[in-house]
Amino acid sequence: MRLVPMIIVLCLGLSAGSAHTAEGLQTITSKRMTMPLEHWVDGVVEARQQATLSAEVVGKIESVNFDVDDFVEQGQVVLTIGDREYRAQQQKASAALDEANANLQDTQLEFRRNQDLRKQKLISQAVLDKASANLKAAKARAASAQANLAQAEEQLGYTVVRAPYSGVVVERHVEPGESVAPGQPIMTGYALGQLRVSANVPQSIIGGLRTHGLARVVLLEDDRSVEVTRITIHPFANPRNHSFPVRLDLPEMKQGLFPGMLVKVALKIGATERLLLPQQALVSRAEVNAVYVLDAAGRLSFRQVRPGNRIGDQVEILAGLGEGETIALDPVRAGIEHKRQLDTAQ
Repeated sequence: MRLVPMIIVLCLGLSAGSAHTAEGLQTITSKRMTMPLEHWVDGVVEARQQATLSAEVVGKIESVNFDVDDFVEQGQVVLTIGDREYRAQQQKASAALDEANANLQDTQLEFRRNQDLRKQKLISQAVLDKASANLKAAKARAASAQANLAQAEEQLGYTVVRAPYSGVVVERHVEPGESVAPGQPIMTGYALGQLRVSANVPQSIIGGLRTHGLARVVLLEDDRSVEVTRITIHPFANPRNHSFPVRLDLPEMKQGLFPGMLVKVALKIGATERLLLPQQALVSRAEVNAVYVLDAAGRLSFRQVRPGNRIGDQVEILAGLGEGETIALDPVRAGIEHKRQLDTAQ
């Protein structure tokens, strides 16, 4: 198990007033701080919103406006399907509606005339009933024609496929000239920026994660850390390795992360004390790591230390250094001063 602390504050702050020795060395005073204890696991970036567009009508692809890796704005036309047949159906349905409406108007006028004649007792009730039935039938035919027109317009609209949201095309399933049928995949894409990370967390760690509910995602290429907005722990464990699937939602990001990338996930499982030094104070010579320590009398000593994990611009000191010691921030100038002190002592 790899345990690495997360940076919250500098564990080694500048000594009061950025104190300088007589030789002008800037120093810091070591101090232990309580920091989060983290367990690191591998994670894979996934798209929270991903969809495959499918054909809604039968037809031949006329144009495909985007390819794989292209960015598409919401509402942009992704592709078009030949619409000659559907446009003809829409025009036919529109004409049928006009005819039905005209017939409805005539039937309404005839019904009103028959009503007046019936009041004057010039026609029988049966004639008026027949006119009323004709009016109801004319209204039904007009309503049916209106529904047919709406259906024809909907079918015509399906010949233009638009992006349901802004995102990136990850797969194109058709080419111009191909014939498609309803339900056939056309293009797959995901919403850019709406990402999450999936990871498998060991059973021994899941209790600490449930207690603290904090985590961050670390990018492998530059060690950049991204705070997680929400953690979802599945209520069951994998019976093969006894790990729990965990999903970690990320804030909306415009760059840096893409689905399929491997990342590290730092899960907070407790707290620990750590002693950190700025990386600039550490001297590395071959396999020796050391710092310049300044005592109360102003004498410098070259002391070997054992560094641990590097966290941002700081490094953890596992051994060789205690709390409250004064460390030179500039090892080059400290080295010169240390040599001068040795020469003076001789």
